[in-house]
Amino acid sequence: MSTLQHGTGAASDWIQRWTHLVPARGEVLDLACGHGRHTRWFAERGHAVVALDKAATALQSLADLVDAGRVQTITADIEAGPWPLMRQGAPQAFDAVVVTNYLWRALLPTIVNSLAPGGVLLYETFADGNAAVGKPSRPDFLLQTGELLRACAGLRIVAFEDGFCTQPDRFVQRIAAVREVEPPSVEGAPPRARARHRLDQA
Repeated sequence: MSTLQHGTGAASDWIQRWTHLVPARGEVLDLACGHGRHTRWFAERGHAVVALDKAATALQSLADLVDAGRVQTITADIEAGPWPLMRQGAPQAFDAVVVTNYLWRALLPTIVNSLAPGGVLLYETFADGNAAVGKPSRPDFLLQTGELLRACAGLRIVAFEDGFCTQPDRFVQRIAAVREVEPPSVEGAPPRARARHRLDQA
């Protein structure tokens, strides 16, 4: 596992930049949410949010949103136990899954499979090279070159970055990817127009 405590500060620049891809009023899973800065970000924009973390004390910071009926919190150790969000034998589908500063490779397929048709994956965490500037430093917790791209094979990649950031210094990899809706093919029908995922906010 690799985490960086999610405080009550602003949402990640990457999450802010690509929030517009998430369907309006869509249900969001904030995975390994910590104190829930991204839970708050999406709840404030009208989304129902499921906030999942193994630290019950961290989730308590979301009590006001839970009381308002805007957020559901789930305490679960997703590394040591079963995936807690199952429906009819398959991972529950969300309109967006948000993951920041967290990596547990065994869960990557489940995370991708938790996207509903039209759903968006926003993922950002530490990458190879970070050992030179700080923690996490163990290879188990650092994405390798192109690893998110491989994990998202089959999704439409809208944006991907793999590089170095400052304040604080860190190597990161991040992706915005969509499970596009595939309408049934009809013989003789004109070619389907490609979905337009804006690279800038409307």
